[in-house]
Amino acid sequence: MAFESHNNAENKVEEKLQSMGEEKKDEVLTSFETFKSYLGDKVSKGEKLGMNEEQLAKTAQKVADYLADHESARNREEKLLQELWKVGNEEEQHKLAHMLVKMVQ
Repeated sequence: MAFESHNNAENKVEEKLQSMGEEKKDEVLTSFETFKSYLGDKVSKGEKLGMNEEQLAKTAQKVADYLADHESARNREEKLLQELWKVGNEEEQHKLAHMLVKMVQ
């Protein structure tokens, strides 16, 4: 049941990102501090839903995949993350997702 719930949560992540208005995306992505705060809030909510670090990292990986494919970096920090994401293989991206989760916890 928890696995099914997690897969459902992953699918909702992409739906939510796609449905987020441009104004909200700009608000979250313009400042790296705002992005970290937004991500930290989502990680906190995931923890309250019982997601463990691995599940949180997989969700963060899904968010990063979406951002790398659909959004342009809006500051130096995001540009660096985007470049690291693009050159990394799937294992490296997963490790980076773990580090992002740890950074905002």
